Amino acid sequence: MADLRFQISDFRCAKPNIAARARADSPSALSPHLKSAISNRTSAFTLIELLVVIAVLAILVGLLLPALAGAKDAARGSVCASNIRQLMIAADSYATDRTDRLPPGSPDSIANLVRWHGSRPSASAAFTPDGGTLSDYLGSGDSAGASRSVRSCPAFASTAAALAASPLGAGFERSAGGYGYNNVFCGTDRSLSGTDPASSREVWSVATDKLGSPRARFNSPTATLVFADSAIADGNGVPGSGGLAEYSFAEPRFWPDLPAARADPSIHFRHGGKARRAANVAWLDGHVSPETMTFTWSSGVYPADPGALGIGWMGKSDDNSLFDYR
Repeated sequence: MADLRFQISDFRCAKPNIAARARADSPSALSPHLKSAISNRTSAFTLIELLVVIAVLAILVGLLLPALAGAKDAARGSVCASNIRQLMIAADSYATDRTDRLPPGSPDSIANLVRWHGSRPSASAAFTPDGGTLSDYLGSGDSAGASRSVRSCPAFASTAAALAASPLGAGFERSAGGYGYNNVFCGTDRSLSGTDPASSREVWSVATDKLGSPRARFNSPTATLVFADSAIADGNGVPGSGGLAEYSFAEPRFWPDLPAARADPSIHFRHGGKARRAANVAWLDGHVSPETMTFTWSSGVYPADPGALGIGWMGKSDDNSLFDYR
């Protein structure tokens, strides 16, 4: 019993010593310098942690950038589709006011001073948004304001600006805004004059270019192109143009009065990036749709490769069925 009492009292005496040691080891008992070192160590990033954070941020940025670029391109495509729909409404309104005839795209093509989108004082001058066959329906001159921007494709804006600022005299059809009109059939009145023996295709001769064709002549309004994103691959060498130039017309695959001769393409598939090149097209029935390129070709007249620049045609049939009266 004596031994047990000794051990218990020994334990009671030792207990304050344990508490004292605990108090001595607590942070409040540390020196100010040591406490500062511990605090700095626990609140700062190590170099490895910082590198890990930077790597994670770089991965996130890499994942987000394509999505942001895609969203930007989609927004431009939507604005362009709205613009080209407005052009179709203007052409429809013109036809309603003029016994069903669509606007001539280049009345008196020999003089070459008027387009559907504007006019110019001489054949060497640039077109301005005045005096075109659709100017009264789109706005013209300094008063046009927002109406001029209706004809401007946002995906083509930087190219148009580069051409307009060029000292080389490029950008002569700038008031077309990057859109082209089916002038060969919609903007010209034609008559059937026979069949070409070399190609077995119908020959459609010009009756007059001062009048457009009546809407009623087209048998498939849902499949007749009226307006489309357009450009030509002229390889002009203007910085910032990408070798492109504005062009007022969306040309068919073959010239209707020389059906054995293939035209140079002018429909510009500028939306969706290289993975899915698309052009906005306004059809005669009023609907607008994005179309993908299925064929391209070059006569060699223009030095640039149209296919590499996204210029060609849509459709499966190698004929003018998306442009002519059929």
